[in-house]
Amino acid sequence: MKKRLLFPTLFAAMAGSALADQVVNIGFSGPLSGGAAFYGKDVQSGIDMAIGELNKAGVTVKGEKVTFKLVALDDRYLPNETATNVKRLTSQGIDIIFVPHSGGILTVQPLTTRDPEFLLVAYSSEPKILEANNPMTFMLPPRYDNYLQPFVSTQMKAFGKKLALVGTTSAYGKQWTEAISGEWKKQGGTVGGNNGVDYNTTVDYSSAVTKALAEKPDVMFIGGPSQPTALVVKAAREQGFKGGFIVMDQAKFEQMDTIVPRAYLDGSVGVLPTKEFAGTQVFVAQYQRLYKKIPTSEAALNYMGMNVLAKAMELAGTTTDATAIRAKLNDASKAIPQNKSVYKLYGVTANGHVDAEFIVASVKNGKYTRLRLTKTFK
Repeated sequence: MKKRLLFPTLFAAMAGSALADQVVNIGFSGPLSGGAAFYGKDVQSGIDMAIGELNKAGVTVKGEKVTFKLVALDDRYLPNETATNVKRLTSQGIDIIFVPHSGGILTVQPLTTRDPEFLLVAYSSEPKILEANNPMTFMLPPRYDNYLQPFVSTQMKAFGKKLALVGTTSAYGKQWTEAISGEWKKQGGTVGGNNGVDYNTTVDYSSAVTKALAEKPDVMFIGGPSQPTALVVKAAREQGFKGGFIVMDQAKFEQMDTIVPRAYLDGSVGVLPTKEFAGTQVFVAQYQRLYKKIPTSEAALNYMGMNVLAKAMELAGTTTDATAIRAKLNDASKAIPQNKSVYKLYGVTANGHVDAEFIVASVKNGKYTRLRLTKTFK
C-alpha cells in the first residue's frame, strides 16, 4: 500500500521547533441531521472523547508523536451519501473511516480494498457485514442475531403469541424485521402485517401504531434510533396497548426513558444500559462530565474502538498502512486497559469482529433483569 502524505502543522515560533506532531486524520460518515442525528452524534462523541484523551496522554508511533483529528461528515443516514463522503475522505489521505449504519457500511465495504485502501470501522450489528468476509472491516457491536431467541422466548412466554411489526424501514430495520419475524414463527407464534415507518423522517407515529393495534397483538416489535422509538412507545401506550415490546438494539432504554415515563417501558426487552454493566463507572462519569448526556453503547463501543485503533497503530508501527493496522487489532484489544475498553473485552476475531461482553435485559417495575443468551455468534 502506498504511503500517503499527512499534513503536519507548524508549531508557534516560540516553541523553537520547526514541525508539530504528525496529524492523523480519522474519518466519520454518519447521520448528523434528521431523525437519526442524536444517534450519529452519540457515535461521534465516543470517538471524540477517545481522541481527546489519546492526544492528552500522547501516542507515539515508530518514535514519532502523533495527534489524532476527527473529520466528520453528515450523510443523513443515506447510503449513497455515505459512499460520496467516503470517497471524499479517502481523497484527503484518510486511512480509517467510522460508519455507524448498515446501509452505508454495506455500500462502502467493496471500496475498502480498492486504491486507496482504507480500514472501515463498522458500528452496526447487521450479520451481513461479517458475512461479506471483507478483510478491511473492523466491526464493533455484537451481531443482532444473538438477541433473537431470548427476545422472542421471553416475550412470548410473558404476553402471548401474536406479534405486530412497527420497526424502522432503513436497510438495517428491514433486516431486523425479517429476522425477528422468522424467529417468532419458529417459536410457534403468528406475525401480523408490516407497519414499519421511516424513523428518520416520521414525526407522528399514531397512524402506524393504530394499524398495528388493530391486529390485537400481544407484543410489538419496534426500533430505530432511541428518540423516535420512544415516540412509538408513547403512541402505543396512549392508545391503550398493555402488551410487551421487543426493542431493536439500536434503541437504548437509558435514552428512551428520558422521553417517556419508565412505566411505559415495562414489559420491554432490549439492550442493557451501559451504566448497568460492571466496570463502566469511570467511563460513564467522564462522559457525562464532558457531554452532559447519558452514554450509550454507541458512545462506549466507538470510544473503545478508537482506543484499540491507536494501540494497533503503535504495535504495527504505522499510521497509514490500513492492512497492517487491521492485523494488530486483536493484540491491541488485549493491550488496552479495561477502563478504555469500557466493557469486558476478550479480543478481536480473525474476521475483524470485537469479542466483548454484551447483555440484553427485560424491564419490569422500572428494573432490569438480564436475559440468558443461549447462542453466541462471533
